[in-house]
Amino acid sequence: MALPTAAELDILAVLWRLGTATVREVHDALGKDNGYTTTLKQMQLMTEKGLLIRGERFGSHVYDASVPKEQTQQQIAGDLLKRAFGGSARSLVMGALAAQPASRDELDEIRGMLDAFVKEKSAEEKGAKEKGGSS
Repeated sequence: MALPTAAELDILAVLWRLGTATVREVHDALGKDNGYTTTLKQMQLMTEKGLLIRGERFGSHVYDASVPKEQTQQQIAGDLLKRAFGGSARSLVMGALAAQPASRDELDEIRGMLDAFVKEKSAEEKGAKEKGGSS
C-alpha cells in the first residue's frame, strides 16, 4: 500500500483519535479552511486507495482507518529511514531528537523501550538458532 500524503495523514490522525466518524465530523475536527466537499472527495479517494473503510451508521456513511496508527507510523519511518537517512537508524533517531528535543522523562522512556527491544530481538535470535539447530 502506498504511503499516505500529508493531507491523508491529517484525516487518518482524526480517525485514529475519534474512531468511526462521518465526513462532517472529520471535516470539523480538521478545522481547515478547505470546504466540506474537498474533505468528502479526499475521503472517497482514500477509500478507493484502501486507506479508509466506509460503512453505514443510522443511514449515514461513516469511515474508519483501514490500517492501525502504529503500522502506518512504521511504514512511514521505514520509508524515511531508507530515503533520507541511508538506512541508518542512529541517524534517524539523532535527527528526530535534534528536530524535536525530548524531555528527560521521554529519554528515560525511550531507553526503556530500547532495552525491551534489544531483549526481544535477543530472544527471537536465540529461538531461531535453537529452531534451526534442531532440524
